[in-house]
Amino acid sequence: MIQPIDKNSPLPIYHQIEMQLKQRIEEGTLRPGDLLPSEREFAEIHQISRMTVRQAISNLVHSGLLIRQKGRGTFVADSHASAPLTFSGSDAASETEVYELLSDEVVTANPLLARKLAVPVGANIQEVRRLCSKSGRPQAIESVFVSLHLLQLDRTMKARPLLAIAEAGGLPISRSLQTISARLANTEEARLLSLSKAAPVLSVAQEAFLDSGQPFAYVLTVFEGGDPGLAFETVHR
Repeated sequence: MIQPIDKNSPLPIYHQIEMQLKQRIEEGTLRPGDLLPSEREFAEIHQISRMTVRQAISNLVHSGLLIRQKGRGTFVADSHASAPLTFSGSDAASETEVYELLSDEVVTANPLLARKLAVPVGANIQEVRRLCSKSGRPQAIESVFVSLHLLQLDRTMKARPLLAIAEAGGLPISRSLQTISARLANTEEARLLSLSKAAPVLSVAQEAFLDSGQPFAYVLTVFEGGDPGLAFETVHR
């Protein structure tokens, strides 16, 4: 099914599995309707945990390359099946949108950032935190995390939306996954967004991917109000 896993590679094992399966699908070695081995079989063959296999499979299900059928297993998706839900607007800045830099620092990847960016724990990550305003009104607080191994954001990039940052770096984004939840603003968020204390906000976690499947950026955004528990996948044509 896939080549032996390199457990000494800096790339997480789940990402190696994901990339190999994606390549087999794109090559046509795995065809629409083909049944994949179970998570247990995958784990036993490669001597890895089922949780690691599950993460790789889940990512491919989210991207629309695989489908899960309860009681039957996981199959290669039909390439003509309906596309994942798309929406636009979150990446496209209008002429009146302005990014104010709040902080710019190099941090070491914790387990969450390492998993989201496919880097080793402790790797150097650039964190750019900024306030987005439109027509003079604060709209969102955004924290952008990018691996310094992949790209270093310069002064110009820091004032651009995510799609423009990627294009300026020669690394166009092909898709992104957004998970949205609702909570109450903390003191700093309320101050920056000109909200009342403990006002409702939306917290958006965005994972952006290149054509190769390599994670490009992990972005945390907070903006005013909304409904909890939503998840969107954006496919950039």
